[in-house]
This record gives sequence, C-alpha cells and structure tokens, in this order.
Amino acid sequence: MSTADSTGRGHLHSLRDALTYPLTSDRRLLVAGVATALTYLVLVLSTFPQFSVQIVSRDPTDVVYAVSALTREVYLTTGWIGLALVVLYALLTGVALTHTAALYRQTRASGASSLATVLPGVLAAGCASCGAGVLGMLGFVGAMAALPFQGNLLRAAGILLLVGFLARTGDPRTCDVGDLT
Repeated sequence: MSTADSTGRGHLHSLRDALTYPLTSDRRLLVAGVATALTYLVLVLSTFPQFSVQIVSRDPTDVVYAVSALTREVYLTTGWIGLALVVLYALLTGVALTHTAALYRQTRASGASSLATVLPGVLAAGCASCGAGVLGMLGFVGAMAALPFQGNLLRAAGILLLVGFLARTGDPRTCDVGDLT
C-alpha cells in the first residue's frame, strides 16, 4: 500500500472521528446544534439584509417568517444544490465550533500560552462564511449574484476549508502521533 493511500485513509478516518465527536455527549451535541442553528440563521438572514432588518425591527418574533421566506429565496436563486451547501456549511460549522471549544479547553487546561491549536478552527468557521455572509451584510448582494453559479463555488470552498480542518484535527480528545518510521 502506498503512502498516499494510507494518508488518504487516515484523513478519512480522522474526518469520521471529527464528525462523530459532537455525538459523544449531550452537551457537545447541544453546542453543535446551537452553533449550527445560529450559523444557518446568520447565513440565511444575510442573503437579503434589508428585508431581515425590516422584519426583525418591526416584530422580533417574525424572525421565523424571515428565515422561512429567505430559505425559499435561497432555493429559488441557487436551487437544491445551493440550499444543500448552506445547510451542510451550517452543520460543519457547528461541528468545527464544538472542536474549537474542546481545543480551547485543552490548551487552557494544559497551561499553553498560545492558542495556535484553536486558531485554525475559528478561522475555518469564520473565513469560510466571509463570502456567503459578509458580502450580503456589506450590501454586496449583487456581487454574490455576479459570482459564477450564484456563489455556490464560494460556499463549496468554505465547506472544503471546514472539511480540511476537521480531517486534520479528528477527535479532539485524542492525540495521534502517527507512524514515526
């Protein structure tokens, strides 16, 4: 077996461990669920920020209406693929933020003076959403429409960034040294 095959399988195994990590306790699952819901809320509401602000400022309980209406608009604009990318992005962000919290607790408990192990998770979750969320919030909704495939490539790039982070970290409770030979 070649080294590339074993490395690829190792990354897939690590990714599987990373994706199942939030399922190992009720608290982790709750954190991942809340982070996923908040990410989805921000991504969908930022697709048409003026509408979102008007609806929520009129009556904050209408946020459910705003999310449902804008989810429909995401579907009508980008199709099933775009909506699936938004949902997948939100799910992966919830998992990544759960990992980031675990890594932060570990660095704080170990007395590490650097948060270098936590930074990739925050950057992966934050930077990947820059295109999808921040462009809309800054009033560049037209820029998202001008992107090829209605911004789906940007969303896919964010998902790849999150998958790379998760495949690299695996289960944050374990520390794999790997094969040193």
